[in-house]
Amino acid sequence: MIQVCLNGPRGAGDGAVVPLSPQALADAAAEAVAAGATDIHVHPKTPCGQDSLSPRVLAPTLEAIRARVSVPVGVTTGAWAEPDPRARLMGVPPRESVRAWGSVRSWTVLPDHASVNWHEPGAEDLAAALLERGVGVEAGIWSGTEGAARFAVSPLGPRVLRVLAEVTDTAAETAEATARALLTALGPAFGRPVLLHGEDGGAWPVLRLAGRLGLATRIGLEDTLLLPDGEQALSNAQLVTEALAGYGRASRP
Repeated sequence: MIQVCLNGPRGAGDGAVVPLSPQALADAAAEAVAAGATDIHVHPKTPCGQDSLSPRVLAPTLEAIRARVSVPVGVTTGAWAEPDPRARLMGVPPRESVRAWGSVRSWTVLPDHASVNWHEPGAEDLAAALLERGVGVEAGIWSGTEGAARFAVSPLGPRVLRVLAEVTDTAAETAEATARALLTALGPAFGRPVLLHGEDGGAWPVLRLAGRLGLATRIGLEDTLLLPDGEQALSNAQLVTEALAGYGRASRP
């Protein structure tokens, strides 16, 4: 499985190739799926380009993408999109902001799955709320955090859709070693499927490692703006094409 991560927390400052609006995200999703992506991860954006969990932002994004593709579509629940865990869960306005943020329990259109970063405050409550609503949970376990240790004792571990082993080491020279250490820390991970990926300078080395290990992986403009040769990527679809080629080469004996 190769998941495409269409935009992430990137914005207009990262270049016109990064899709932000519902229509641009739908176009990018259709192109990436045509290139071979089998799953989508997206960060719904407000009109000013900020990540948001608001149902008014989430619904049109999901509807636009689903009008173009039939593969599963997932979203972020990262703390940067809503810093107060109470607000992410219940729709309580965060202490840091007077804006009316959305919440899992107020979503009117549901994604197929949502990523939950296990090292963030309120992660287990948030995951439980998603499961209660029938939304699959991707357990985001970041290298360099307590995520793996917390997940190892979580009663929700056997119920998650998959584990996202997220390598935050952006150095091409060390990202593979960091990835291996993260996988060791995860251990059996409750027998759940593991999706391994890196970011920026570590994106391609970690993707090739996933190919060698036969693990699911992901690529997209959230993870890197560059092709393996260092050239600027022109689209998510181009990254998916390169990822499939690199994954295939790495997986050969």
